[in-house]
Amino acid sequence: MNEPHCIEAEAKPTRPSGPPPEHHRVVIVGTGFSGLGAAIRLLQSGERDLVVLERAGDVGGCWRDNTYPGIQCDVQSDVYSFSFAPNASWTRAFPWGGEIHTYLRHCADRFGVRPFLRLHTEVLDAAWDDDAQRWRIETTTGALTADLLVSGHGALSAPAKPRLRGLETFGGPVFHSAEWRHDVSLSGKRVAVIGTGASAIQVVPAIQPEVARLLVFQRSPAWVMPRPDFAVSRARRLLFRHLPVAQRLARSLRFGMLETRVLGILTRPELLRVAELAARRHLRAQVADERLREQLTPRYAIGCKRILLSNDFYPALCQPNAALVTTAIREVTAAGVVTEDGFRRDVDAIVLCTGFHVADHPMTRRIRGRDGRSLAEHWEHGARAYLGVNVPSFPNLFLLGSGPHTGLGHNSIVYMIEAQIGYLLAALGELKQRGCATIEVRDEAARSFTDEMQRRLRGTVWSSGCSSFYLDKEGHNVALWPGFATTYAWRARRFEADLYTFRRAAPARAAADGSIGERA
Repeated sequence: MNEPHCIEAEAKPTRPSGPPPEHHRVVIVGTGFSGLGAAIRLLQSGERDLVVLERAGDVGGCWRDNTYPGIQCDVQSDVYSFSFAPNASWTRAFPWGGEIHTYLRHCADRFGVRPFLRLHTEVLDAAWDDDAQRWRIETTTGALTADLLVSGHGALSAPAKPRLRGLETFGGPVFHSAEWRHDVSLSGKRVAVIGTGASAIQVVPAIQPEVARLLVFQRSPAWVMPRPDFAVSRARRLLFRHLPVAQRLARSLRFGMLETRVLGILTRPELLRVAELAARRHLRAQVADERLREQLTPRYAIGCKRILLSNDFYPALCQPNAALVTTAIREVTAAGVVTEDGFRRDVDAIVLCTGFHVADHPMTRRIRGRDGRSLAEHWEHGARAYLGVNVPSFPNLFLLGSGPHTGLGHNSIVYMIEAQIGYLLAALGELKQRGCATIEVRDEAARSFTDEMQRRLRGTVWSSGCSSFYLDKEGHNVALWPGFATTYAWRARRFEADLYTFRRAAPARAAADGSIGERA
């Protein structure tokens, strides 16, 4: 499209005078892989006028928050790090959660992010001011304004708690796995675990040996594969530390192997049948009781929901002090859990392993665009964002790690996040080169991208009929990228300026802050 470098911004009345809020060129929300990665790369590019907002007292995102017993990543450590900051200290093939948190803290220190952190600061509202051409951000520690808002709030940062009648009346401790109560001892207690997803299959075997009675409430079973885990030898760690090329080679090989898994989802369904046979064999080998095996066998195609990895979940359920409950929960009383058959099971504590708000993350209700409506309102009938990063009507907003169609079901999300950060830097470079103040993706670009994603998702195992956190309330798969991670990175490698609208600074703002105009 042949357009001027920047569209002239309309001159509008200025706001009444008064002490202006603290202003920054870039405000980043969150300190997981997305937020930290963006801060590091922006600092390396020479941007110093930035602040990173974090609601907690430390960096780390979901790996800081999730400290439940047995927490372990389900992606191999070879690929679960920034490409620019390899870690030669992993102790397991699948890293422990605490190790990942330590790694992220180390990255914050190593790359000089800490001076730019604003801890214990939660974003309450972020609204685009079209007159001033900047974001107005309300936080728990005061107001800020920013030219650009980068949201790395994380897809797995808002625990989802079930609406069970009477849950608030329970007489003992109730807590979500992402909000683990380390002050509560479960030793010798009767414990109910609600859920059998990715967190539950790690929590259950970790607490089973110490509790008196363990009741696991299952709504639907998951496909569970063996976890090919092993301790990383000291020799391997030394090799990686002193010969970085060996670690880069291991990372590339692992990444390539994981990429092949998407073939069964998109083009080779017979590969999924092989995986299902392996999962069934795993179940038969670990569960001798025929009735329990039947209860643990999913009724949907493998891959439709997240495939879980565990070597000890099934054995834990087979222990004398453990039981699987498949009858739906009717209510919770002061003493225990009542199922739909009227049977009450008394327990001393309840652990909620019930996942997260993904498609309906609370942050989408706090970010408001040009028209005053929130992301959640704009996405009422389906989330739309070009490459999962930029949203029409939300100028100068970049979503990292949590935008629609950027999740993976087969490889490391860190790779996707790095591709999005590269796209962010390219966009900011284009904005600076043009001498413009705002950048906004065109509605037709976001709509076309979303239509393409939905078209490509049709016919895949992810759309085969099961209920999962991949789906929004209307049944659209808005979470996953339907292809190879390398394909996404290839598309994000080049910033397509023709898909965006650029505007120069409004006259009032340009005079006030010295914003540059259109370049010659």
